[in-house]
Amino acid sequence: MIMRNRWWLAAVLAASAGRVEAQGQCTVLDQNVFVRDTLQEIYLWYQELPDLNPALYPSPEAYLDAVRVRPQDETFSYITSAEASSSFYSASQYIGLGFSIRWILETGRARLAQVFPESPASEARMARGDYLVAIGGRPIEELLEPGAFDAAIGPPQIGVAVEIRWRSQFGEERSAVLTKRPVTIPTVSQKEVFDADGLPVGYVHLRNFVEPSVGALDAAFAEFQARGVTDVVLDLRYNGGGLIEVSRHLGSLIGGFRTNTQPFVELAHNDKNSFRNRTFRFDDPEQSLDVPRLVVIATRASASASELVIQGLKPFIPVTVVGDRTYGKPVGQYGFNFCDKVLFPVSFRSRNAAGETDFFDGIPADCPASDNLDRALGDPTESSLAEALYFLRHGRCSSSVQQAAKALIEPPALRGSAWQRLLNAW
Repeated sequence: MIMRNRWWLAAVLAASAGRVEAQGQCTVLDQNVFVRDTLQEIYLWYQELPDLNPALYPSPEAYLDAVRVRPQDETFSYITSAEASSSFYSASQYIGLGFSIRWILETGRARLAQVFPESPASEARMARGDYLVAIGGRPIEELLEPGAFDAAIGPPQIGVAVEIRWRSQFGEERSAVLTKRPVTIPTVSQKEVFDADGLPVGYVHLRNFVEPSVGALDAAFAEFQARGVTDVVLDLRYNGGGLIEVSRHLGSLIGGFRTNTQPFVELAHNDKNSFRNRTFRFDDPEQSLDVPRLVVIATRASASASELVIQGLKPFIPVTVVGDRTYGKPVGQYGFNFCDKVLFPVSFRSRNAAGETDFFDGIPADCPASDNLDRALGDPTESSLAEALYFLRHGRCSSSVQQAAKALIEPPALRGSAWQRLLNAW
């Protein structure tokens, strides 16, 4: 998650960029030194940073990976291109093929979880539930070694062509050469109103917490208001996070007068930056629903700002998590521009109104359920959504709750960078 305090960012980033770029100083060493100096100032665990020579590392990414404090920060701090970061947060766009995948841990197979509209993947008629068979002529089973999948699918650049072979749920095998281009991720991917024993339940699938999410959420909740929605199922199963302000807005749309002016999240920094400690508070938007309870669908891919919504609302209304344990990211980052890149170091820890701050192991599911890739998202018979609706009808988990959620998480070798986890799309 990234807190976009615009005044603070404008002042600090302008100074940082000037120091690095004013005289064309963007050598590898200059960039590595910039990362070192920034970490020494803002990094949450700066006192534990090892004293490593920046001149010994071939890139700022390599230096960051060498000095990050483990196990707290295996992947949370990251570096990405300034262009990619701006496109994602301002327009929900990235350069790619237009799909997200889930790995079936027991078999090493990969299935498509989502295919985004008007993307190369959708034009090739790829669909949720399809199995990836091969990439670039290499069987998917051969791509489990660290870096192999990234190498096969290629860099996130316009014009990169990738040969994909896949098999539908019905056994039909197809192949196509897809060319990467800008893809827009719908922030609100689905919204529906279901009947739960006479009570209208609003279902909204939110894909990320970026600037366009605010308008999309306002429209969805205005429709829920007009249709008399009394309960909400919030689907965050693939949502890797984003902007704190957007998560606060979503929490306010859900809580309304029940949470208005209450603390949503407190940010706690290192001892050099305690003056930056800040509390975000709920407000009461015009479209808010004032729901008495919330059901959230989550998976191990639900992280950061997604977890903030759960944690922020829990002290004030009952929140039930359906699906699987969340990822576990109770920390957040600021962005620091340098050259054509942005450094996102872990800069603060989050706390809710009850003082809860330590969920590095994730938020456990109250009602375990699988992410059923054989059913469309928004289908009331899909396992996680069916469990959520059952809970709202009966006030308890279904009798099938004993069944553990399937491990549809990626093998450790394929976890990738924090940027890729946030994007959760190829």
